[in-house]
Amino acid sequence: MRTQVVIIGSGPSGLLLGQLLTEAGIANVILDRATKAHILGRVRAGVLEQGTVRLMEEAGCGARMHAEGLPHDGFSLAFDGRDHRIDLFGLTGGRRVMIYGQTELTRDLMDHRERVGALSIYEAANVMPRDFDGRTPHVAYEKDGIAQRIDCDFIAGCDGFHGVSRRSLPEKAIRNFEKIYPFGWLGILADVPPVDHELVYANHPRGFALCSMRSHTRSRYYIQCPLEEKIEDWDDQRFWDELRRRLPAHHAERVVTGPSFEKSIAPLRSFVAEPMRFNRLFLAGDAAHIVPPTGAKGLNLAASDVHYLFEGLLEHYQDRSNAGIDAYSARALARVWKAVRFSWWMTTMLHRFPETSDFDQRIQEAELDYLTHSRAAATALAENYVGLPF
Repeated sequence: MRTQVVIIGSGPSGLLLGQLLTEAGIANVILDRATKAHILGRVRAGVLEQGTVRLMEEAGCGARMHAEGLPHDGFSLAFDGRDHRIDLFGLTGGRRVMIYGQTELTRDLMDHRERVGALSIYEAANVMPRDFDGRTPHVAYEKDGIAQRIDCDFIAGCDGFHGVSRRSLPEKAIRNFEKIYPFGWLGILADVPPVDHELVYANHPRGFALCSMRSHTRSRYYIQCPLEEKIEDWDDQRFWDELRRRLPAHHAERVVTGPSFEKSIAPLRSFVAEPMRFNRLFLAGDAAHIVPPTGAKGLNLAASDVHYLFEGLLEHYQDRSNAGIDAYSARALARVWKAVRFSWWMTTMLHRFPETSDFDQRIQEAELDYLTHSRAAATALAENYVGLPF
């Protein structure tokens, strides 16, 4: 088989890139080792920047998102028992975010890809990108025990942090930057109405908490927890009790409890791999970078990578120019590092660290006080939260 672009990974970045290429008439094939059902069962982010929303529209996949998504004009920072609202819309000249679950976004992209007849191959075993630094790039894989090969012009590695794309690179070709945080997030999904119409980020002596949502009837809640915690030690009642303790009283009273249908503990890390281009192989999304979920940047960074990569590939095929693909890594990383900084800053400002000194604690309190009393500081937060321009 031959195509123009092979995309490894059918998460949001791979599917979004594939759909943009398909809409532009650029042939592509998506490979994934997982089943379609497994991919749709993964619970991930739910806050979309306006740039991500625009890309979904450009891919022809925005209808359900606009019908069911929840536009948000602000969010609350809760500390000292009080709420402090960040007016995203007012501080950024009318920009906002969209609450729409990553699972739903993935489903929209998958369904549209099937409707237009673009090829996705699931349960592809032993996927391996080859000769991407030479003249005959291709991807080898096995399907139903039979060895297969797809020849192509370019390979897009959109297969996540643990995927084969980055691992296939020579050790000296790439530099990794990483910070591991000394805590995780214990999160649940429950079919209960959210505690507020906007997200609530809480800084509390017992640890961070986040009240989020997927719809008017489905809530996503998180609490900071030690990395050594075991999920089996947290029944629903213990979680609800701990969440209430970390919220201001007026929010705690509004918490509607119910059985959770998903519960997990996620470690927090910041990770960046440089560069993101290796001749005819490109890394995008979690294959190249990971951020703590505090700033709601993971999915949106994947989308911005796709934006830059799609522009470069489009320029290559339509204008016979390699300027865009040559600039891909530098353009993507410039935005990546700003989002990494923002997510690190949000994380350090809102969480309680195990080794925090009295001095560190006072600095955190001063930061929150300044942020909520300075329009300039709040504007900087709002501009980053709604998403820096591509």
